[in-house]
Formats: sequence, structure tokens, C-alpha cells
Amino acid sequence: MTSNGATIDGRVRLHDGWTVRPVGGPVPGPLAGRDVPATVPGCVHTDLLAAGDIADPFLDDNERKLAWIGSCDWEYRTRFTWSPDGHDRHDLVFEGLDTVATVTLNGRELARTANQHRTYRLPVDDVLRPGENELVAAFTSPVKHADRQSLALGYRPHTNHHPYNAIRKMACNFGWDWGIDAATVGIWRPVTLHAWSGVRLAAVRPVATVDEDDTGRVEVGVELEWADDAAGRDPAAGAGADAEAEVAVDVDGVTRRVRVASGRSEAVAEVELPGVRRWWPRGHGAQPLYDVTVTVGDGARVSDDWRGRVGFRTVRLDMTPDDQGTPFVVVVNDRPVFVRGANWIPDDAFVHRVSARQYAERLDQAEWANVNLVRVWGGGLYESDDFYSRCDELGIMTWQDFPFACAAYAEEEPLRGEVEAEARDNVTRLLPHPSLVLWCGNNENIWGFHDWRWEPRLRGRTWGLGYYTELLPRLLAELDPQRPYVPGSPWSGTLDVHPNDPDHGAVHLWDLWNQRDYPDYRAYRPRFVAEFGWQGPPTWSTLRRAISDDPLTPESPGMIVHQKASNGNDKLTDGLVRHLPLPDDMDDWHWAMSLNQAVAVGVAVEHLRSLGPRCAGSVVWQLNDCWPVTSWSAVDGDGRPKPLLYALKHAYADRLLTLQPRSPLPVAGRGASLPASTGSGADGLALAIVNDSPQAWTGDVVLRRLSYDGAELATVTVPVDVAARSTDTLDVPGDVASVADVNGELVLATLGGERAWWFFAEYRDSELSSPDLRAGAERVDGGYRVHVTARGLTRDVALLADRVHPDARVDDMKVTLLPGERVSFFVTAPDGLDPAAFTAPTVLRSANDLLD
Repeated sequence: MTSNGATIDGRVRLHDGWTVRPVGGPVPGPLAGRDVPATVPGCVHTDLLAAGDIADPFLDDNERKLAWIGSCDWEYRTRFTWSPDGHDRHDLVFEGLDTVATVTLNGRELARTANQHRTYRLPVDDVLRPGENELVAAFTSPVKHADRQSLALGYRPHTNHHPYNAIRKMACNFGWDWGIDAATVGIWRPVTLHAWSGVRLAAVRPVATVDEDDTGRVEVGVELEWADDAAGRDPAAGAGADAEAEVAVDVDGVTRRVRVASGRSEAVAEVELPGVRRWWPRGHGAQPLYDVTVTVGDGARVSDDWRGRVGFRTVRLDMTPDDQGTPFVVVVNDRPVFVRGANWIPDDAFVHRVSARQYAERLDQAEWANVNLVRVWGGGLYESDDFYSRCDELGIMTWQDFPFACAAYAEEEPLRGEVEAEARDNVTRLLPHPSLVLWCGNNENIWGFHDWRWEPRLRGRTWGLGYYTELLPRLLAELDPQRPYVPGSPWSGTLDVHPNDPDHGAVHLWDLWNQRDYPDYRAYRPRFVAEFGWQGPPTWSTLRRAISDDPLTPESPGMIVHQKASNGNDKLTDGLVRHLPLPDDMDDWHWAMSLNQAVAVGVAVEHLRSLGPRCAGSVVWQLNDCWPVTSWSAVDGDGRPKPLLYALKHAYADRLLTLQPRSPLPVAGRGASLPASTGSGADGLALAIVNDSPQAWTGDVVLRRLSYDGAELATVTVPVDVAARSTDTLDVPGDVASVADVNGELVLATLGGERAWWFFAEYRDSELSSPDLRAGAERVDGGYRVHVTARGLTRDVALLADRVHPDARVDDMKVTLLPGERVSFFVTAPDGLDPAAFTAPTVLRSANDLLD
């Protein structure tokens, strides 16, 4: 027995009594040689923060002041008591060590580790002793280790300023163009002492398949470890029938048992279930999940078990070349699914802090915004089971990058062995989840080799291609053969075609943010877009919590620290001034940049959806943030929704009307290009009617050209019948599309309760008047109701509720009103607030505010 933590099935969590102390590097004097109470799972930054030894790294310029932490060596230490328990074997199991560690027990070295992404199981029977035991994990500075390894492996190109590609650690932990540079060390996932006898389950791989007649099958492959394997007996020799083990697999009450001869290390059991219910992505059906229990023992006693869930569905990626190039279509249960996606980064720079509740909150926000796929980006982690379980429940498909990003990677040892080990660990762990529909070899590395001038700098050295085209596909064929894989993102389908060619596969569109302007999204007709986005600041509450600058300006010191993109503020300004005046007031600047982000991404998403079925999906960069920062996120680092999240909810709705220009646009950027026309046959305006619902969309489309005062100048009614899961395009007749007063007219399309707007002039050039809103607010059950009536045309009405209270949330945003129209917002917020505060000028906003 032990006395450190709770015992569960012979597993004792060793999470108590830890301390951490610096043992090398540029340690500040007051900390030198001093033990600090430590939390496991945790990291040194949060331990020092909890002890009051450092300020919050997320605030002001503390990131720079605390850079010394990642350059130091640290030692974690605890003691636990143990007494003989009758078990044959005892293993220490570290589910996550971050990252370069030497583990000792009672002064005996057990392992040297160098991979954040792996689990380590360390036998300790010859070291464990009755009574008190001392466990130590000594961590080497990740910054210095990466530097040393970059020399030992040989230089490989990378983005940012640390050689993160020389260490198997979360790349963005060393900083990114939205991320804090706070290289961590620590025991970031659970550590247990596992006591066991006889035989244990070393790996469990349940592969669920379903036939056309809805017969489900779960084939469970197990790897076994026998307690006496350590004695050196030949595992192939066996030990007779009396030493056999029994593996039992139960799926939804149906059980299959398999006898395994002693010493055999592998077994397979299959369970068949007739008439299973299929798992579907959200919007396409339900998400039934089936409990799976796997046990091993001698028939009378269970020595180990595994529990999880599976869903029955088929998935494939259709990249069969066609007459337009190469599609990129996710097909679930033989139904093409238009991807309405968002990219995911670690939800906290200190990843151990992300709880199951936090995962649920963030993914619930994605589901609320009509997102049906989340791509786990390759500069982060193999995400947790809490993340994947919530996606399973919500029907949010997941795309998991292997952790390689924006860099060349050595393919020699010791890196190669680490890559294979981490892949085996994590493919095995994640394969049961039905939400996981795609593995991807890397983020932008194949593109980088083509376009980022890597080749002359590599001088013939390996750069990772062998991982993406040989090692990872081989491992997936062995471990997870039912799930599609692509070597990288972007990916055209073959190495013979440029990886970022809009005619072929999935592309990343970054020239718009970096060099051009958001209307130019319409210059592309891609088959699928896996990354694109626009920056905006965090919500006001988050900004003011994180930055104490006085005065606060777009370029005050704390603001610059919390803007990581190259020339980020210049790009924000350049992307605004073509559409709206640049405000001099900080409140207006914050609203203008937040609105512009929402408008820019909304323009892109609506255009891409209008191209269906040629374009089969869009994955916005990015859903979330890992700290409070100006970035491309829709939800800021404190978990608050930005106006962009509301824009995504509108643009990703099951049913969408969108007015699109169909005149040719100039095309630029990497890879091949196409003219802007979608084949509608006419220049001018077209109405795309996007129906991603399971029922036909029928009714009368009313197209009207209006003056800004609401007067009707031209109108036409067109009956439509748009099939389920399809997009139809309707040319807007000339008398509606032909404008007499560019700056004072608009087109409005309606179908049922849905509307689409087209403004012929930019905000700044139009005849929009000063805001003229009549607003009132009242306390109601569960929150506050705010009623807003527009006396004149008002664009993009929003309620920035967090400015009243940090926990306030509004149900809608970015609503355009004609003269005389009314909207009612519901705000969830704590009791005791003055309802009138929700109508204050800095809270109730519109685009008109920015044109005074």
C-alpha cells in the first residue's frame, strides 16, 4: 500500500507532497536553493505563481521579466510510503513529463526522458522499498536543451526565435504569432504507482466499423504484458493451459471472450451488434455512443481493465481528381459533409490547467456558433480525452495534426525514435473516438519546403518528409487503418502539385491578411480552405484585466507585448482604413477592430459557402486563445466571445442567404489561381441560397433595392426550391442590381426569416447617418432584456455586454436594422446590475458610431 494518494484498481496517484526548486541557470537570489510547494499535475510557472514568487505571466510585460524560468533547471521531489501488497509487479507511470527529465527513485536513476507527448512506464520492483520512498524528477532547461539539440542534429529552418523543432515539446510553448513565450517544465499529466499481478492490458485498440445493413463490429486488438516477462522467460514458450489469461470484451451488453496462452503478447476479440445506431456529425443526425469494457484475468479474477466509448460510422476523404482539379471532401456514412470548421490551439499556455469543464465550455461555444469540425493544429498537442469525449458527444468532427509545425525536422535518431513512440501512444489513445475523422502529418511544412527558401539552407539534410509520407502512414496502417490521413496541411493530393494550389485539395489563405484586403477572398475559388483569418483584440474586460497601461492606446507598451504578429498593428490598420476611418479614441478603436475582424471573416466564410459543392469546407483560424492577446481568435484568452463568434454563428448557419459579386477579380498569392466567376453566367450580383439542412428549402425569395431611408426602388419575387444539402445560385435581376446612388442604396434579399445584405459602398464612403437608436432595458427571469429600435438605417448593431460585467453574455450581435425595425437582445448576467448600463454608448454599438 501507499500513502500518497487514492488507490484505484491498484493504481495510486502520487500527486501529494511535491516541492520544486531551481538547481541551475539564472535563478534570482531570493529563490536560490529554496523549495516551493508544487502541484502535480502542474508546471513550474504556476507553482511559482501560487507561491507568490512571480507575478502573473499573462499580465503586462511580465512575459519578458519571467523569461529566466525557461532557462533554468528545476527539480521536483516528493516522498511516499509503501508496504508490500502481494502484487507481482510495480510500475511508476508518468502520463506526461515536460520535457527533458531524469527520474530517480531512492537515488536510483529510472529513466531519462525527452518527449512531452509520451507516456512513460518505469518498473520499480528492484528499487521500491518498504517505508518511505523518495521520488525525484529533475528537469533540464527546455530552452538550453533545444539550443544544444539544434547543433547536435544540425540546423533546420523554423519560424519564431527558438529551435522548437529540435525537441519533442509543444512548439507554441516557445512563443508564436499569437502565443506567449513561456517555456515550461513540470509533471503536466498524472503520475501513478501501478501495482499488478499476472497480466495487464498494455494497449487496447477498439476499431468500430459498420456495414451497409447497420451491423456494427468492434474489433479489439490488445497488447498484453505478463508479470513474469521481466524474469526473462521466453514469451513464446507458454506455460500450459492453467496459466492462460482470458480477455473479455463487452460492447453494450454483448460479450466476447478469448483465451490467451501464457506469455502471448497479443490477442484480438470481435463483438458484433446488429442494428446499431450510427454516429453523425452535428446537423446530420444523432451521436449515439456505445460503452466498451475490456478486461483481462484468469477467468475468476480480473487483473486489469479498460473502459471507453465508440461510435459506429464510416469516414473517408474523397480526393478523387475531377475535371476541376482535386476535391477535398469529408464523407461520413457515405454522405458528403460540408465542413464548417475552426482551428484549435491549446486553450491555456499552461496546458495542465485546462479542465474537462473548460474543454466543454469552449467546445460548447463552437457548437453554438454552428461549427461542425475542429482542427487540432500541429504546433500544439495531441489533445486530451476530455476534449475528444466532448466532441464525440456534440457531434463536432475533429482533425488531429501530428505535432509538427512551420519547421523542418530531423529524421535521424534520437528524434525519429521519439516520433514513433509518441505516435504509437497517441494513435492508440485517440482511435476509439468517432469524432476523429482525419489525421494530418504536419502544419505547413511541405508548403514551407516549397515556398519558404528552406532547400538551400538545409544543404541536403532531412526535413521531415519521411515522417509524413512513410513513417506516420505506416503506423496508421498498423494501428488505425479505418481513418483517413493526409501528409500535411495545406495538401494538394500529391507531391507533384504545389501544396497550396486552390484547384487541388486543402489550402491556407494568408495573403489576404498579410498583404491584401478581405474583399479579395472572393478572388479565390478553392476546393477547401484549412486556414484563413483576421485579427482582432480580445474583449474589453479581458484587455483591461491583462493590461494596466495608463493611458491605454493601440501602441502602449502592454498592447505591444500582447500583439505577437509581425507588424500586427500595421496590418490591423491597413485592413481597416479601406472600410472605416481609423479612430483616435481607444474605445472606438477597440470596437472598430473587433467589428472589422467579424466582417472580414464573415465575408470569407459566406463566399466559400456560396461556392459549394466545388468548395467543400472552410476552417477558420482560430477558435480560441491560450492567453489574453490580440489575435485571430473568436473566443479570447479568458473565454469570452468576441464579435467574430457571432459572425461565425450567422455565416455557419444551416441555412444561409448571401449576396455575392460575380465580376472578375484580380487573383494573386501562392500556387495556381482562377478567375473569380463561379459560372453564374453574368457579372453583377448573385444570390447564393445555401441549404445545409436535412429538408428542402422552399419559398419566395424577395429581392429589393432600397435607399438608406427604407424607400423601395425596385423589387422582384422569385420562387425557389433548394434541395437538402445543396447550394443554388440566383442571378439578381438588373433593375435590382443596377444602382443609381452607390453611396445611398442597398440590396436586401429575404427568404422566410433569413436575410442577406449587399451595400454598394464601403462604410466610410456611404451615407450612413449618425446612430439614431431608441433603447431600453429591463430585468427579466435569468438576465436582462434590451430592446433596440432604429430610427435610421443602422449597420452591425452589437451589445458589448462584458463592459457592464465581465460575466455578462449576449445572445446575438452584428444585427443590421432598417429604419423603424426593432431587435431584442437577451443578456445573461449576475443580478444587481443597473439595466440601463446595457444601453450606454460604449456598450450598445454599431458601425454607424464609427462614422461620426
